[in-house]
Amino acid sequence: MTHRRLLAALLVGGLLVAGCAGTDPDTAAGSPAPSSTSSSSSSSPAASPTEDGQRIEVEVAGGQVTGDTGRVPVAAGEHVTLSITSDVADEVHVHGYDLDAELVPGTPAELTFDATIPGVFEVELHESGTVLLTLQVS
Repeated sequence: MTHRRLLAALLVGGLLVAGCAGTDPDTAAGSPAPSSTSSSSSSSPAASPTEDGQRIEVEVAGGQVTGDTGRVPVAAGEHVTLSITSDVADEVHVHGYDLDAELVPGTPAELTFDATIPGVFEVELHESGTVLLTLQVS
């Protein structure tokens, strides 16, 4: 009976670890962030700190991503505002934090949250699959 309980606990623990979304072991270990053909792969220190936290602005036009792209460092506990403007309708998703916002062409969508989960998280457009940036929260 004790072996069954131990096995069950290990299986549940393994499933919980396997089900964690948002952190990519390869990128968390210091490997380059995954790149997309339509986004920049360079790191951008341009994300601006504000008195209300860190503001990250991205624009998508003609399939090209500009602004605060690449791997964007964010201090753990920092209040973050993501502002995404696109020329096409889509949905932006922040992995790990499980945040979504609808994009209306030409209208900025904002997602605000506290960066309380350390790791590396993709921010992507759901329908096109375009990676806008990766947040490195540490």
